[in-house]
Amino acid sequence: MQDLDDWEEVLRERYPAPGAESEKKKEEFRNYESSSRPSVREFYRLNHRHQTLAFVLAKKREYLPLRKKRMGMWEAMDFLNTLVDDSDPDTSLSQIEHLVQVAEAIRRDGRPRWFILTGLLHDLGKILCLLGEPQWAVVGDTFPVGCAFSDKIVYPEFFADNPDSQAPAYQTPCGIYQEGCGLANVHLSWGHDEYLYQVVKDYLPEEALYMIRYHSFYPGHRENAYPQLMNEHDRNMFDWVRAFNPYDLYTKSAARPDVAQLRPFYEELIAEFFPPVIQW
Repeated sequence: MQDLDDWEEVLRERYPAPGAESEKKKEEFRNYESSSRPSVREFYRLNHRHQTLAFVLAKKREYLPLRKKRMGMWEAMDFLNTLVDDSDPDTSLSQIEHLVQVAEAIRRDGRPRWFILTGLLHDLGKILCLLGEPQWAVVGDTFPVGCAFSDKIVYPEFFADNPDSQAPAYQTPCGIYQEGCGLANVHLSWGHDEYLYQVVKDYLPEEALYMIRYHSFYPGHRENAYPQLMNEHDRNMFDWVRAFNPYDLYTKSAARPDVAQLRPFYEELIAEFFPPVIQW
């Protein structure tokens, strides 16, 4: 893909806003995959080929000691803002402007302060791109590894090239997991969701952590796949993931928020939950 925002545009095409004139019927959804841009297909081909259980475990060993950087949350936003894409700078919003747009939409709806903060921070795990990770290991729909790949994942045919598809132990509905074990005990494909969850898990309410950790788990919260791995607590908490999803997908527009004017409010909000500097 040319830039990370291409994946989010793909999601909006696949999951149009409720009631939108462009909302796809089921047969249109089936046609979506064959009509996607070649760069999008190539992104998912690489993602589905390389996201194995061994790869995920290796990335967790590499990143989850959280020794890559030490910085505060606004500093992390400034760091993410250095991620340059190939779009026109005169028409493309910066990474910070995107984050503030989401947070402001949540704020207008009168959501709790932790919910607003979650909107502001939810994509900061994309700094993985700045730490050397390829796009397919940063964004994309997440899915469990170590068990059978669901046909509800976009482009399921690309999993034929994933080495785990040839491992019988990984190709049952539960694979290496116990039925009803809960998502906390399941390894999902590696990306910005899991990385940021690990960074902020000691600071935010559990509802916020579910939003962060599973907002890209579209097979679960939009397609209802993998019920055999979830427990009752997951199902209850996914109400919050689904409540967050419309803000994630549908709030971005060409209207630029006044970040300088809004920054004092958000710095105060960040300080309510986070110390000045944390491990990344």
